[in-house]
Order: sequence, then structure tokens, then C-alpha cells
Amino acid sequence: MPSCTLFDTAIGRCGIAWTEDGVVAVALPEPSDEAIADYLAGFGAVRGPADGLAGDAIERIVALLDGRAVDMSPIPLVLDVSEFDASVYTVCSEIPRGATLTYGDVARRLGHPGAAQAVGGALGRNPVPIIVPCHRVLGAGREVGGFSAPGGANTKQRILGIEGVPGFDEPTLF
Repeated sequence: MPSCTLFDTAIGRCGIAWTEDGVVAVALPEPSDEAIADYLAGFGAVRGPADGLAGDAIERIVALLDGRAVDMSPIPLVLDVSEFDASVYTVCSEIPRGATLTYGDVARRLGHPGAAQAVGGALGRNPVPIIVPCHRVLGAGREVGGFSAPGGANTKQRILGIEGVPGFDEPTLF
């Protein structure tokens, strides 16, 4: 049975669920701690103290959201996803900090040039945002596109700004 815990970051309170084999889910900020815990409970997780694996993942997520360059690849993942979704997550994990691809770029890298919408669907199902940096995928013409985390596009823009992606770190009027 997975364990889960909540932790604070520069963008708000987040959560993580893990087993002894790896991280199964990451929750970005929700309106309440209960909402985060409920989301993680959907992965079968129960609250518990962070162990070494979870502690390392939390440290890396906090550091990334503080604007530091962090390698997420050492974090083991345990994902129950389709082969297509897994291939999308592999491509996304290769996008370096400060860079972006479009949904179409990801589809082309997978050898399915017409599958931009399917890529978007896979990213909407990403159970480990930040570790698998789905926020680094944009619509054509650098449109922010969707983001399934609470706060949607605003959260995505904020994370891209933290990572130093040009055009996303400027203050806005609103």
C-alpha cells in the first residue's frame, strides 16, 4: 500500500505518494490539504512519514520549484499507465529545464506526427507532474495549452517562469 505526505513548496502545498519501489503520484497545490490527501488516496495511499525515497523526491521537487536546476531522473517511478503514455512521459523527461516542446513536437518524436491531441491527453493523465515535466510542453505557437493541475494554465506559466523559460517570467498586469 502506498504512503503519502504533504510538503510545502514555493508554489504552495504539494503532496507525494510512494511505495518502496518508487513514486506513484505527485499532487500540485489544491484548495485544501484535504483535497490533496483525497487525490493521493485515489492511488491507494495513506498518510505516513516520508522515508528516504520520498524524502529525496520531495527535496528535488522543492528545489526545482525554488528555481534551482535539479535532475529528476534518479527518482524511481511506479506508474500504471499505457505504453503510449509511458512513451510520452519518456520524451517529456528529456526536455531540459528552461526549454519547451510543443504537443506536435512530442508526437513527431514518437513517430506519430498527427497525435498532438493524444499527447495532450497523456499529459493530462500524468500522475507525477514536476518529476515528469509535462509543464514543459506547449501548444503550437507557444500557447500555454492545458494543464490539469489546480490553477491550470496559471500554475503552468508560474512553473515555466521559475524555470527561466523566456516569455514566462515577466510580470503581468493581472
